Amino acid sequence: MPDPKLSPGTGAKAAGGLVAAIAAIVLAVVCVEGGYVDNPNDPGGKTNHGVTEKVARQHGYTGSMRNLPVETAIEIYGTDYVLAPGFDRIVQSSVALGEELVDQGVNFGPHRPSCWLQGALNALNRQGRDYRDLAVDCRVGPATAAAYDALARKRGARKACELVIKLMDAQQGNEYLRMADRNAKLETFVPGWIDHRLGNVQAARCSEGGVRR
Repeated sequence: MPDPKLSPGTGAKAAGGLVAAIAAIVLAVVCVEGGYVDNPNDPGGKTNHGVTEKVARQHGYTGSMRNLPVETAIEIYGTDYVLAPGFDRIVQSSVALGEELVDQGVNFGPHRPSCWLQGALNALNRQGRDYRDLAVDCRVGPATAAAYDALARKRGARKACELVIKLMDAQQGNEYLRMADRNAKLETFVPGWIDHRLGNVQAARCSEGGVRR
């Protein structure tokens, strides 16, 4: 697992807690994804531990996808689906919401969940009275993390997490319907997606809090 790039002044205890939280999130998503799959209806092609062949090759893996080590998948998850899209910033505020983002990022790629998070935050700010609208640039940077923290101050940490996760799940479900409408072959996967991906992160998890900076 690569070390998160923490802000200056972050103590060793906080750094260790963040690394441990990210590791737990990644392992949970790996378990949901399962092992080797090569379904002709899946545009992602050969996949193992949730990692597509294209992504594995980008990371220098040259072997058979059937034999992709889980350790390689975990390393890829940490780099591409936690640190690169900035989801570690959200883990620091809410481990549960961070897991929701990582899970959706592995399922769709990080771009769409990043957009959904920003859209959800904009919908929850009471027309800008609680915090300013975000530019929906689909990049989870300091401004997005600050908006989430402002929501948590206004609504309470647990309720903020619950509200955003519910909106993230709603957008995820709508995207499954749009995908199946655009490509009938993807209907093969809709029952499994709905059963195994929506509601992955239970609202009760929101009581866990985050890993402070």
